[in-house]
Amino acid sequence: MNRGVEPKAVVVTRAERSDGALSSELRSLGLRVLLWPAVTVTVLESGPLEEALQRVATFNWIVFASRHAVAAVTERLNAAPTGVRIAAVGQATAQVLRQRGWPVDLLPSEANAAGLVAAFAAGGTGDSAHSCQGARILYPASSRALPTIAAGLAQLGAEVVQVEAYRTEPAASLDVEDCRSWIAREAVGAVTFASPSAVEELERALGKQDFERLLSAAAAVAIGPTTARALSERGRTPVLAESATLRGLALTAFRLLQTRH
Repeated sequence: MNRGVEPKAVVVTRAERSDGALSSELRSLGLRVLLWPAVTVTVLESGPLEEALQRVATFNWIVFASRHAVAAVTERLNAAPTGVRIAAVGQATAQVLRQRGWPVDLLPSEANAAGLVAAFAAGGTGDSAHSCQGARILYPASSRALPTIAAGLAQLGAEVVQVEAYRTEPAASLDVEDCRSWIAREAVGAVTFASPSAVEELERALGKQDFERLLSAAAAVAIGPTTARALSERGRTPVLAESATLRGLALTAFRLLQTRH
């Protein structure tokens, strides 16, 4: 087969099976999918999160920054706690909450940690529904969570209880030699990234040289600004998904491959 007309594949770096949400979206668009899981996510069995949820009624807010945090909490609580408001970072996180029957009281226009802090700041103080002043906020977070949310909300006068809800670790199942074979053939058209951790761990697994070779020939598609920043810090110019959802990530990859064909 002439390699010049061979349809190029799209890489999925998030931890999912072949029938996972992003892979299914990409295949529904007629795209060839390569599963290169760069990270694995493990929801903790017990610990500080369970202790915090036993006192959930003492909180004014729960802040969710990812679907993994949603999964960790909703597996332990059958329904949203009465009297506790819910904030979500990004449409993807909000969508998962709503699918589980949880309300979303605050969804910032910018799908990143700084956007969430800004949304709370815009809520003002006192009796405002989105006030942070004097509020107790539960923040179930990744083991790799940056301090932006907790520190930003604390500066607004909140008491933030950040607990580790899940661990993000390097994936052990990535076949690096197979990845390098695809890179050498320049057979990848786009690489999708749904988290900064996926950027970091794919670079670590492949090595900087092969990581750069990959993204010199293929488009890097980021689900949101925080993930895009991780790519920019490595000298790449990412394309931001048209919406901060897996569907948006898939559609953006599809359109990029259409224009590059």
